Amino acid sequence: MADEAPERDELEPDLSGPLDPEADEKPRLDPELEARRVAAMSFIHRYGDPVLKSRATPVDRFDETLRNQVARMAGIMTDAFGVGLAAPQLGISQRVLVYRVGQDAPVIALVNPEVDWKGEESEQMEEGCLSIPGIQLDVDRPVHVRVRAHDEQGDERTVEASGLEARVIQHEIDHLDGVLILDRASREARKEAIRTLREQERAEEAA
Repeated sequence: MADEAPERDELEPDLSGPLDPEADEKPRLDPELEARRVAAMSFIHRYGDPVLKSRATPVDRFDETLRNQVARMAGIMTDAFGVGLAAPQLGISQRVLVYRVGQDAPVIALVNPEVDWKGEESEQMEEGCLSIPGIQLDVDRPVHVRVRAHDEQGDERTVEASGLEARVIQHEIDHLDGVLILDRASREARKEAIRTLREQERAEEAA
């Protein structure tokens, strides 16, 4: 999920919805941070890749490989200024996600997450996605959720989340189920977003 403003400039992110790293009005980064962001984005699979529309496979081995993968995901998410990242976004069909809500918060890994409770209250907010740069869409989601999962060590983990944290978790679990924000948007908003994406593709091909 994209993205938060870089803490290096002590800019507060607009938490009305995850920010888009490709947005026109993004904060200026110093060359090193921009290079790291570009490098991180190069690992992220974009809209149109079949892996993003497939249900990921449950993890059955909690070993050093998994822990290294979680660490790599956390690093890419941080360098891309994201607040969440799911394994399929890196082309890995596994039910693993990482997220961090708040500049000083620790990165949390959820392995094989399942939402076992959603509150009745819902809220519509704008969301962006690292896999769909340049696009932000209004998405309606429950404000409160409880999620059961495991951490990268294999220990059980229960997260009771509200607000932005709940939204980020649900966004990333959607990725594990092959669901994108385009699928959650209204028909008209989805058509407009796809039109914009096609225009971006033509511009990139012409560049």
